[in-house]
Amino acid sequence: MITTIQGSDSVGLPAEGRRGYVWLISVVAAMGGLLFGWDWVVIGGAKAFFEPFFGITKDVIVAGQATVVTDENLSGWANSCALLGCLAGSLVIGVLSDKFGRKRLLIFAAFLFGLSSVLTGWAGNFHQFILWRIAGGVAIGMASNLSPLYIAEIAPAQMRGRLVSLNQLTIVIGILAAQLLNMVIARKVPDGATAAVIADSWNGQFGWRWMFTLVAAPSLLFFISAMLVPESPRWLVKRGLPDRAQKILARIGGEKYAVAETANIRQTIAVEEISRVRLVDLLAPKLSKILLIGCGLAVLQQWSGINVLFNYADNIFKHAGFGVNTTLLFIVITGVVNVAFTFVALGTVDRWGRRRLMLVGCAGIAVAHMLTGLAYAMHLQGIAVLVFILAAIGCYAMSLAPVTWVVISEIFPNRIRGTAISVAVSALWIACFILTYTFPLLEKSIGTGNTFWLYAAICVAGFAFVFLKLPETKNKSLEQIEHELVD
Repeated sequence: MITTIQGSDSVGLPAEGRRGYVWLISVVAAMGGLLFGWDWVVIGGAKAFFEPFFGITKDVIVAGQATVVTDENLSGWANSCALLGCLAGSLVIGVLSDKFGRKRLLIFAAFLFGLSSVLTGWAGNFHQFILWRIAGGVAIGMASNLSPLYIAEIAPAQMRGRLVSLNQLTIVIGILAAQLLNMVIARKVPDGATAAVIADSWNGQFGWRWMFTLVAAPSLLFFISAMLVPESPRWLVKRGLPDRAQKILARIGGEKYAVAETANIRQTIAVEEISRVRLVDLLAPKLSKILLIGCGLAVLQQWSGINVLFNYADNIFKHAGFGVNTTLLFIVITGVVNVAFTFVALGTVDRWGRRRLMLVGCAGIAVAHMLTGLAYAMHLQGIAVLVFILAAIGCYAMSLAPVTWVVISEIFPNRIRGTAISVAVSALWIACFILTYTFPLLEKSIGTGNTFWLYAAICVAGFAFVFLKLPETKNKSLEQIEHELVD
């Protein structure tokens, strides 16, 4: 049993120059988050144009008038199919990252982002579009595991919350970049344009293709940068290479820090377990409790309902009385709010702690969703809906969005962290698939307002879960957290 875990706080923060190095390699790893956000949300702006192109949205004559109708099942499938890839990527990445290391798989994820984005953009038919969206989803699933995992494993304890939250900042910057470029690429659509007019327009033929293809540019930068970062020192110790790990830790925090950290890491990884990771280990009573927290937070982050505000923005704003051009502008506004409130998380996650931010976020999102549902129920179209949606996004951006990744990256023991994070993130993508696929069906069957009330109820339940189950982990080394939760 571990009796003493010293923690990196005992040797102080790295010197200023070394802190710059930590930030630099964290920014490189966080580019996986930027591509995650960009590739994930680009479909929100392209949806209005590729759906008419592929015949998902069609013109029909009802009572002598042309009406645009959408196949909800195909629309849900087009918008959620990437999540199958996300799930596959997150399922395999735990075992692969424990076997091959974090760095090599970050490089492969960058390559897959670039390849899938180009082939999605220039798909010749709907089946090819689905295939390459799923491939892009695999890259998202890999990055969503690897980037926060890598950052958590190289970050000193006092900086870890901010550095892992940096990954969420790059996600929302990627979201905003996609939204801005979608608006720049799209040419003005005439009010009341039919599906046939949109399908035959430049937007319908080429605009949506460039929206997807441009993801290749940051993918290339990530691919080159990832080759230059060091391997995770905790993975190196786990593979029996403590000397290499100590050299990397010395670059991060100095010799004294490196010696203390290497000793702490070695204490938590038994010699006979260095090369062995078993999924059954996660079912042990103490570990299953931690896994429940990780998976519960992952599901809550998705079922809070915020992602439908990005993926189905055209539906939501159209039902609130806005046209295509105004919707593209409002999508950008949601992205700006998303980025702004992520900075709030960066500034508070290591001071206020994880629990307080999560509780504030759950409460705030619940209230915002209730007001949004009320606005739809009272037929209050226009700016009121936008304000309530922005409030929900702001609360999410400062709490559930970044803090979930922080907690998932730090609560699991060293020797099984890669596999455990893989399970938790797989739960996240399963929850996201259910959320994304069911939104058009819920909207049609119970109405937009009632759908938001359902998400509000989930956030209330999430508040109770966080209050009862989530421990505080701020300013503790990964080894200290493991000692407190497992021993």
